[in-house]
Amino acid sequence: MPVTEILRELAPGSVVLDLGCGSGSFPAPGGPVTFCAVDLETPPVPPARFLQADAGRLPFRAWTFDLIVCNHSLEHFLNLGDVLAEIHRTIKPSGALYVAVPDSTTLSDRLYRWLARGGGHVNPFSSASELAARIERTTGLRHAATRPLCTSFSFLNRKNARGPLPRRLWLFGGGTECSLRIAIRLLRMLDRTFGTGLSSYGWAFYFGNAGSAIDTRRWRNVCIRCGSAHPPESLRATSRWWPEFTCPQCGTLNPFE
Repeated sequence: MPVTEILRELAPGSVVLDLGCGSGSFPAPGGPVTFCAVDLETPPVPPARFLQADAGRLPFRAWTFDLIVCNHSLEHFLNLGDVLAEIHRTIKPSGALYVAVPDSTTLSDRLYRWLARGGGHVNPFSSASELAARIERTTGLRHAATRPLCTSFSFLNRKNARGPLPRRLWLFGGGTECSLRIAIRLLRMLDRTFGTGLSSYGWAFYFGNAGSAIDTRRWRNVCIRCGSAHPPESLRATSRWWPEFTCPQCGTLNPFE
């Protein structure tokens, strides 16, 4: 995922907060780094060093964190202003902030909210520049870069369903991985041909001391099952005419770009 670009540059002794993490946004970074995960609800399998807390009232001292990660969480916070103020209070002036959110105008997010009857998305973000400016203004951290993200429609994958399949899912091939691979290839082809954004998901934002090696290319190789993203350089495509890759995280076959 794009946040690994920052994780790789953390100095020994750094303190990282995964805010609104659910079961965890990423594997805890190795080495001498302190990692803390916070969510309002305790997930079935909480990450290591998990703390149940309100993101708008964090139980940490000022200037605690070298890096705060908000990976697909800002869209869920009812008290977004309070959360941004707490990020400003608890992050070090020399720290870095990573934020990933969906674009509410995309096909992906509209399908998600329709299928999941809102899906807990209470903050619809429709402008990357406006959101970046708000975060920069509230947290005091300089906006370093924005990276467009593509969708994998992993929320449609029937293997991710926790209960009975929603009837609406049958409108999308029943959520089979074969149908998802075909859909992604078709939408990417339409995007390249007509300049549409049918396969777009949202944006990744980098603020503060995020490092100098931020890749701002569109992030395309996203797994249709686990949702993890991978740079093309780290993947080996199979098949010359129908290139695919096997997800290093979960082993699922995916379209390669």
